Amino acid sequence: MKKYTYVWVSLIILIFGIIFVPRIVDRISSGTIVQNDRLNVEHAKSTLSYITLNGEKKKVPSFDFINQDSLAISNSDYNGKVFVVEFFFTSCPSICPVMTENLVTIQNEFKADENFGIASFSITPDYDTPSVLKAYAEKYGITDMDWHLLTGDKEQVFDLANNGFNIFAAEMEDAPGGFEHSGLFALVDKEGFLRSRTDDFGNPIIYYRGAITEKQGENDHGEKEQISILKEDIKRLLAE
Repeated sequence: MKKYTYVWVSLIILIFGIIFVPRIVDRISSGTIVQNDRLNVEHAKSTLSYITLNGEKKKVPSFDFINQDSLAISNSDYNGKVFVVEFFFTSCPSICPVMTENLVTIQNEFKADENFGIASFSITPDYDTPSVLKAYAEKYGITDMDWHLLTGDKEQVFDLANNGFNIFAAEMEDAPGGFEHSGLFALVDKEGFLRSRTDDFGNPIIYYRGAITEKQGENDHGEKEQISILKEDIKRLLAE
């Protein structure tokens, strides 16, 4: 019986190889194996994905801080606006100046659109008073009335970063300036939902790299700039 069993197994393997292997090879060669396994990637690229958590679309959490003009600003001030979120600090000696310069280019591109804004939350609110933020805004050419540099309770800021937006920020003595943060930008639509485009596999990229300039192209780690695609995605959300 074993002899006949081996014969049948061999025959099945041979038939499988003749019929199915060429088809699998063709799918890999043409690249369609990725499309079939990733729920129509091309269609996903045509719209901006919602960021979800536990099956629910993630919305901007409530916040209430003071801006560079000593005005109270909350999440409701961004209702009906597409806006970009960052966490930074004015004394940052590393990535923050690049992040700010990138946001200034975005500000300048959308300055005529009243439905666009930027929210920059300071992770050193004890130092970054409204007057310090005002001087920082003047230094970098921040002129958009809907770009608010925000300061307030330190614990609330870190909770908003790490739990509200899931953008890492923490005090670290060994880090440049004594604080570590990711340098990522979040994109929010007019209804307050976090949005992003998808990668080549149909998965949302979630955040955009904020510390690499368009001119630079990519950093020393081979990570490519995403300011250009962020601008494209802002336009798409403004058109919704």
